[in-house]
Amino acid sequence: MQQPEDLPLSGRIVAFDLGEVRVGVALSDPGQVIASPFETLTVPRGDDNALVGALERAIGRHDAAGVVIGLPRRPDGRDGAAAQRARTVAAAVADRTDVAVVLWDERYTTVEAERSLIEADLSRTRRRQVIDQVAASVILQSVLDAQRRRRTADGSPATDNGDVNNSAAATDATEQEQPT
Repeated sequence: MQQPEDLPLSGRIVAFDLGEVRVGVALSDPGQVIASPFETLTVPRGDDNALVGALERAIGRHDAAGVVIGLPRRPDGRDGAAAQRARTVAAAVADRTDVAVVLWDERYTTVEAERSLIEADLSRTRRRQVIDQVAASVILQSVLDAQRRRRTADGSPATDNGDVNNSAAATDATEQEQPT
């Protein structure tokens, strides 16, 4: 399986939040700035071959330069049956396409998506219709944020002083605040 740094730094990335029956799909813009919820695919329960085929068609439809598949790890970080399924599906998609396919930890993305939909005052029925694609967009936005940190014109590591997850920026800020 490929690593996140194997994703191209430009071109549309598509992300999938795998479920037993529903698969959330999110797309980035070609500049990889914004993740947008796009659609929810419905696949037959337990038919991973149909699932892989649906993902392959979506990748082609959206002319994806890279693919991210959510890895549903347990809260303690270990893999369970759902994570193993995601790994198997990702390997099959990688075998059947010519784009980079990476797995991305998706712990708590559905909770975050649900929270944002409640804050947006969506009805339960509407939340149920879009939760999977919003969860896929949460996964994808975290990937895009990591991509942004990798991307600069001269090839040096990107910095963004407003990003608390950027350890170099956080270290610089901490060092400046300490008394001498």
